[in-house]
Amino acid sequence: MTKQQITKTDKDFDIMGNYRRVRVGIVGASGYGGVQLVRLLIDHPDVEVVYMGGDSTTGKKFADIYPHLAHAINLTVEKVDPEVIAERCEVVFLSVPNGLACQMAPILLAKGCKVLDLSADYRFTNLSTYSAWYGKERSDNETASKAVYGLPELYRERIAEAQLVGCPGCYPTASLLALSPLLKQGLIVPETAIIDAKSGTSGGGREAKVNMLLAEADNSIAAYAVAKHRHTPEIEQICSELAGHEVTVQFTPHLVPMVRGILSTVYANLRDPGLVRDDLITIYRAFYRNSPWIKICDADTYPQTKWACGSNLCYIGIEVDTRTGRIIVMSVIDNLIKGQAGQAVQCMNLMMGWDETLGLPKLGFYP
Repeated sequence: MTKQQITKTDKDFDIMGNYRRVRVGIVGASGYGGVQLVRLLIDHPDVEVVYMGGDSTTGKKFADIYPHLAHAINLTVEKVDPEVIAERCEVVFLSVPNGLACQMAPILLAKGCKVLDLSADYRFTNLSTYSAWYGKERSDNETASKAVYGLPELYRERIAEAQLVGCPGCYPTASLLALSPLLKQGLIVPETAIIDAKSGTSGGGREAKVNMLLAEADNSIAAYAVAKHRHTPEIEQICSELAGHEVTVQFTPHLVPMVRGILSTVYANLRDPGLVRDDLITIYRAFYRNSPWIKICDADTYPQTKWACGSNLCYIGIEVDTRTGRIIVMSVIDNLIKGQAGQAVQCMNLMMGWDETLGLPKLGFYP
């Protein structure tokens, strides 16, 4: 049986008659995205983490990097070698800086691995767009053409058939989940869309950065990368596909003094000024009726980032300003779970033919 054929319904058993779980590797396990993957995959009933890789932490025990997981996992971070990884793993998560996944993915794919890239390398259908925004030239056009954008609520069927998935960024996840029903149904004037998004500091990664220091970030809020954030073309690519024509959006991210969470507030002009809030709530619930991780709030209820903290859920609140003819959609996620590691696991579940909720946290940490 090939690696691509393994699904939940055709379980393999070892010589002792025990069910053999799918072997999984994580490249970049020591970052915030990586440690979330470790947490989720340890609790996943059908996988076993057999490899952890990372150049800067090679040779270190994972428990020395994250002592709170010492009782749960006993692996050492190894040198990154795609050939070795492919021999030992059936599914590989690439939680690495931009520009590295595209060097490893072709080798892993050729060896039969299923690959989930958490960087930006395989999110774009047009690699010239990637090069323009990320400053890296690419020659792996053939590999990139096979990648599927890993937002299950939009591309569930395509992800299920994919061998390579480019998992979305955290800002695009929250923003696109807010915008998708409006664009797909033609309910707004696309060019009027404005995205005002706010993220916790964990979105910046684990490396030391001055603006992430407690003394800098606490008791303060600030916009950054205004009019030039790298997630902008990713958002516009999917918006354009949904709208059926090229769409430009205004996107402004902000850093807020909290660890986890994203609140994306979207504003847009409605085509039909007669639509009221209850109409839109009905439309959103119908659009996401088969999406177990999307929760549409009742009228007069607006979501808070704390609701989603630690879970793979996205909460969406909707309001219509009849005075201005605009809709206001508020979307909250945990940037490290639904915005990163949890979404990747959700995609893996689909790729393996499993229920997309398998092994993922359904309730957040509260308060």
